[in-house]
Amino acid sequence: MSMKLHAHKVSTTSRPVLMFIADNKIDAELVVVDLMTGEHVKEPYSKLNPSKQVPLLVDGDFMLTESSAILKYLADKIGSPAYPKDLKKRAKVNEMMDWLNTGFYREWGYHLIYPQIYPHHKRPTEESNRITAEWGKTQSEFWLGVLNDHWLGKGNKYLCGDDLTIADYFGAGIVTAGELAHVNFGKYPNIKKWIDRVKAFPCWAQVNDVHNGYAASLKGKVPVTIS
Repeated sequence: MSMKLHAHKVSTTSRPVLMFIADNKIDAELVVVDLMTGEHVKEPYSKLNPSKQVPLLVDGDFMLTESSAILKYLADKIGSPAYPKDLKKRAKVNEMMDWLNTGFYREWGYHLIYPQIYPHHKRPTEESNRITAEWGKTQSEFWLGVLNDHWLGKGNKYLCGDDLTIADYFGAGIVTAGELAHVNFGKYPNIKKWIDRVKAFPCWAQVNDVHNGYAASLKGKVPVTIS
């Protein structure tokens, strides 16, 4: 029985898993959960995942949510070197993924980007929404600086050194969410080089086609951005 991944190709957290599956030719059926029509908050999906979020992996009678956890599970399942067995190397991958998923993603996704593009993330008034986005911009600039100067500022090819890890799949999905707000990464050359390197993955175009189209549709519609 093949695995099933409940996801949507515009989803920031679905795209890393879809990329890892595509790159590694994992036998997993994509079950599209249409975020644009609110399918994720309705039954039957909301019964499968009461958090009402994607992605959700179903592997036989085993179900797993959370993009980071799914990537780790899949990497272990196929014995991928992208999730090293060495204790210290694995700990650094975990550290990087936790770093991305906490302070960075909170400000980047949920304060700067999402309130400006998704109705269910908008604040009660335009003023409060603008203040939230401005706050997110200021904080995101700090986190982008840390990513550029600390994590990638040592001449690393990838987030955890010179070897590709699942942190790069995870981080690429989160960081390129900035394309929805047409963020200019020009001030962050190390991030730009890393993004370009990840975009050279064979799977990038096929997985990110919907994301790219959605980003294009938002051009000029997101007032608060990083330029």
